[in-house]
Amino acid sequence: MKDYLELTVHTTHQASELVSDIMWNYTDLGVAVNDIQDVIDLERDGKAWDYADESIYSQDKTVLVKAYFPLSDKKVISQVENDLFALKQNCPFNVGTLETVKREVDGDEWRVTWKEHFKPIHLGKIVVVPEWIEYTCQQGEIPVYLDSNMAFGTGEHETTSMCVEALEKYVKPNDCVIDVGCGSGILGISASKLGAKEVIMTDIDECAVTATERNVKLNGVTNAQVYLKNLLDDTTVKGQVIVCNIMAEVLIAFAPFIGANLTDNGRIILSGILVDRLEKVKEAYQKCGFTFVEQRIKGEWSLLVMKKVTYL
Repeated sequence: MKDYLELTVHTTHQASELVSDIMWNYTDLGVAVNDIQDVIDLERDGKAWDYADESIYSQDKTVLVKAYFPLSDKKVISQVENDLFALKQNCPFNVGTLETVKREVDGDEWRVTWKEHFKPIHLGKIVVVPEWIEYTCQQGEIPVYLDSNMAFGTGEHETTSMCVEALEKYVKPNDCVIDVGCGSGILGISASKLGAKEVIMTDIDECAVTATERNVKLNGVTNAQVYLKNLLDDTTVKGQVIVCNIMAEVLIAFAPFIGANLTDNGRIILSGILVDRLEKVKEAYQKCGFTFVEQRIKGEWSLLVMKKVTYL
């Protein structure tokens, strides 16, 4: 008996995260991204674990994003397809055909298919490890384990990887780090394992908070607090580092207020910013008294680090 519907969307490397986000809005059963560009990037960077055949460079670069839904919930698929149509109409870059393919599968089949797509991901010292994979860390590596329900970010996407790399650079032993829009908790957990004294993680999505709490427990992190709330509603919470991996429009809206949660001379790490929105985000924070520290770009995405300076 078939219990689930597998929905596959044909898209591009640049749009795969946006398509994944749409899927996660309607399911917590799993989303997987099959992207040959990831293999090509690893090969070119010299980080691949095995030899990749040269034929990968001439293969079709279409990205397949797969998600799973209860077979009984037919209306959800229509909602997903409506959101995909809106994405195609409004996205400023190529999102591909967004063609969809549907297939009925049983429970055991989708669980195996989903997990096959995930491998340990190296982000500087941090190695993101799915909990079902046996992995022996090499000297100097720090593992961050993610629960089997890996919603809200696994470390694969450029925005997440840039955030982890920035945390490695800026987190100091006595710091309190605040992760705004924590998702799976990967950034806050990484900050803790990189030496932060205290970590505060917030999200307005109840599913994200549940996922973060599971992953905090899985990693044995004892200095983290997880809250279902909008950080901006509580100015008593302050940190030396704030990390926000959220879309540019939300980051711009945060600019006049989030400084109240940052200590003097603290740094804010902003990601989830499409490159063509980078200058607008930077300008918004400069107008609110932040000074520019650095920026990073990977593919279509960028990261911005700003500093809060108090003048006596």
